[in-house]
Amino acid sequence: MTSRMTDRAGYVALALAANIGPARLRTLLDACSTPDGAFSAPFALLCSLPGFSRSAATSVRKASRADGERALASARDAGAEILIPSDEHFPGNLRQIPDPPSILFTSGDLGLLARPAAAIVGSRDHTAYGSAVCATVSARASAVGIVVVSGMARGLDAWAHTAALDAGGGSIGVLGNGLGVVYPAANRALYDRMRREGLLLTEFPPGERPHAGSFPRRNRLISGLARVTVVVEAAAGSGTLITVEAALEQGKDVMAVPGAITSPMSVGTNRLIRDGAAPLLEPDDLLSYYPELGVPARNRAIAPLAEPLVPALPEGLTADERTVAVLLDRTPLHVDTVAARGGRPVAEVLALLCTLEIRGIVHQDPGQMFRR
Repeated sequence: MTSRMTDRAGYVALALAANIGPARLRTLLDACSTPDGAFSAPFALLCSLPGFSRSAATSVRKASRADGERALASARDAGAEILIPSDEHFPGNLRQIPDPPSILFTSGDLGLLARPAAAIVGSRDHTAYGSAVCATVSARASAVGIVVVSGMARGLDAWAHTAALDAGGGSIGVLGNGLGVVYPAANRALYDRMRREGLLLTEFPPGERPHAGSFPRRNRLISGLARVTVVVEAAAGSGTLITVEAALEQGKDVMAVPGAITSPMSVGTNRLIRDGAAPLLEPDDLLSYYPELGVPARNRAIAPLAEPLVPALPEGLTADERTVAVLLDRTPLHVDTVAARGGRPVAEVLALLCTLEIRGIVHQDPGQMFRR
């Protein structure tokens, strides 16, 4: 593989060519040996390669080393790095997964890729219990040198990243879009902080918007970077469970946080435990998977769960105001989500949220996102 990549710009040009994903790129280099060989290959030969279409062959013929040189220069100008599998910093564990990425775009501390990592993931919509557990486990992992990997989504992903950085540890955010695109927009501050203090990583070119198929591809990288995937909360059918499927396909361990059987947000995690996932009953349960850190996982006081960092509700609220207010914590939720949780009409909930905002109890972020 290394000899194929001595022409770095040529490799990058092929990796970024339209209709050429990781699998086709491997097929192409197996047949042509080098990027130069691919650029000069007859069109008929390209069309005959397994899995190649005429459009894929056309993309190869249109590609040039200059395309790769421009991409490398553009990344440098944006303060980002392009990694290919022969690079020193390219994560070795991603070389081993099914459907490994052919190229990665990164911004931040590349040293985090060499450290032991745990994926801590969960639902966008979550409970205060979920955010407390997520923050506690992430902070504990960070304190002993485990890098926290998650997907930069709103909700528990954002809690995992933030708690890891707040604890002075490292965190890797895997994006379902290209660098320079902040999705969701509410995570702008977290995105900027991750570039400064952690690492952002994606296989999508800078500026590429997210689409339906990009998140399952992101999820396989989340589990691929980690030794263990921890699911904090997940409803039945949650997209978080795609990360679990990827982890199992990769032969990785999965842990799940048990929750109340009456909580819709714990249906997925409780079922994972029933089906064989290891239960995470205390933060130190995770440490048994990292014996090289030399931290005893038992024989210590159990760390208390972090309190959901929200102020107490004041006296004088109406019953309806209090009912809506308790549905919120510091993670922004869309008004539609709050309404669905409370089983109330959106218009009614929006009016109550606006009243709470006027009283200084609730803050509204752009896009009708509300938080305590």
